[in-house]
Amino acid sequence: MNAELRVGGLLIELWQDLQAPDVLWQVGVLLACFALAWTFERWLGGQLAEARATHDSRVVDFGERGMRRIGLPLAMLVLVLVARPVLAQWHHVNLLSLAVPLLTSMVLIRAVLFILRHSLFSTASWLGSFERIFALLAWSVVALHILGLLPEVIALLESVSFTLGKEKLNLWLVLQGFVAVLSTLLLALWVGGVAEARLMSATGLDGNLRLVLSRLLRALLILLAVLIGLPLVGIDLTTLSVFGGALGVGLGFGLQKIAANYVSGFIILLDRSIRIGNLIDVAGMRGIVTRITTRYTLLRSPSGIEIIVPNETLVGSVISNETFTDPKVRIATQVQVAYDTDLEPAMAILIEAAKAQPRVLADPPPKALVTAFADSGINLEVSFWIADPEEGSMQVRSDIHLAIWKAFKTAGIQIPFPQREVRML
Repeated sequence: MNAELRVGGLLIELWQDLQAPDVLWQVGVLLACFALAWTFERWLGGQLAEARATHDSRVVDFGERGMRRIGLPLAMLVLVLVARPVLAQWHHVNLLSLAVPLLTSMVLIRAVLFILRHSLFSTASWLGSFERIFALLAWSVVALHILGLLPEVIALLESVSFTLGKEKLNLWLVLQGFVAVLSTLLLALWVGGVAEARLMSATGLDGNLRLVLSRLLRALLILLAVLIGLPLVGIDLTTLSVFGGALGVGLGFGLQKIAANYVSGFIILLDRSIRIGNLIDVAGMRGIVTRITTRYTLLRSPSGIEIIVPNETLVGSVISNETFTDPKVRIATQVQVAYDTDLEPAMAILIEAAKAQPRVLADPPPKALVTAFADSGINLEVSFWIADPEEGSMQVRSDIHLAIWKAFKTAGIQIPFPQREVRML
């Protein structure tokens, strides 16, 4: 029997079963399991779809999408596991035994990719490559198991050993640790994604505080995943002291800027000096804050260009925040009239042109001022307030200038231009 297992005993026994008519019982059981699993998946999916239509819950929506992805193979796996010992009392079940690892690997692959795609990295460009690599590795393990070569591969990996600190490791143990950490990490990231969605939807908390809590929660869950995953396979956590020392040296020599940006990111999020939606100007860069991460802050300029500003720059520079405590901004524009102009009607035109714009606030009201007696005419200024500086000021200025121009032409008010008078003696 051991010799058969080394060359793929399950396949040999399955081939023998295929020569006998009793294999039809196994085929019939598989078809019955598929039909029952398909019926159950359709019924449960319909129930979840109705629940989502009535409750519109994130949990129900997640359950419905998960059922569509892994419901059929998972239900069929459970049914095959239940039917296999029952049929084994009368017939061979090698075909069912072959179906179990295939269905298990299918459920595992679909579950991992579902969590990654729908909860964590739905727009990540590397997800397609990871999906192919992960599926290839999973099916390779299943193929080795079916062929009976998996014990030999494990023994080969165990024979390659090395020492790290005081811990003696081998490739099989390292591989187990990687799988354990990856599994706990995926679970931690999924829990962190769900918790982050709940935090971001909490309207009672400040936006920056929600970001800080979500970042800290995700970092804590990742740390717990590593601390839990490695001991599960027997790897001593003191082995990581070597990597900790190397990381400390790296931070001391080459990663100061990166560490400073991360610390600055948490400072910005905690002191709430900059919030998402603020219109700021820093180091000659002006834009609306659209995203704050632990390493950088993303600004969107009025021209549509996105500017990535390191958080260290924001902490160490003087920032002009136009919407920090009050979004209202005062804007002034000037116009020149001739010296023979009646100033009071001209100033009234300026005020009415500003009041006619829907973005100009009525309180404080627009004001017109005489600012200077220039060489060619008298300088007038109209100042007004807007409550949405993130929408820009060029359009409202242009509309006011156009209204002033039309009103001046109707009233016969001239806008002078520089003139020079030359006398020949």
